[in-house]
Amino acid sequence: MESIIIDMDEVMADTMRGMINWYRENGYDGAIDFGKMPGGSWIKGFPEQHQAMVRSHIFDPGFFRNLPVMKDCAEVIEQLNKKYRVFIVSAAMEFPHSLKDKLDWLNEHFTFLTWQQFVFCGSKSIVQGDHMIDDLVRNFTGFKGKPYLFSGPHNSEISGYDRLNSWKEVAAVFL
Repeated sequence: MESIIIDMDEVMADTMRGMINWYRENGYDGAIDFGKMPGGSWIKGFPEQHQAMVRSHIFDPGFFRNLPVMKDCAEVIEQLNKKYRVFIVSAAMEFPHSLKDKLDWLNEHFTFLTWQQFVFCGSKSIVQGDHMIDDLVRNFTGFKGKPYLFSGPHNSEISGYDRLNSWKEVAAVFL
């Protein structure tokens, strides 16, 4: 049975939408400029005077716990899990509070997966499988399987990879 390695942030969990929601709920009304995101972090799309605050919020306990699930993600992964060995791999060590948040989030939204399918690491360079879906090309370093770039505003100018623009497209490729 082939394996699929799936990233969490900006692939399964809508981290950017979660940050925008938090930003608005806390009374900030600066324009989000998606045109400033390519080639870097989506944080660059926030007003410059708020970027440090937005970046800091990612380190807060609870930030990763209540993120929205990407549209169609849970349904497609449930079907993938019947046909492939699915592993959710997140380079979570950069944000130490995210470990429990991410585990709780996965257990809430992906009840059909088991704890043995979750990998929290610092670098994905040692992770191997047949296919990897990720939004950051740096995570493909050392990967010997087939990489798929999950599209987001921050990677819109990157070429040279097969892209998946939505979970419906993931289903079309793998199911």
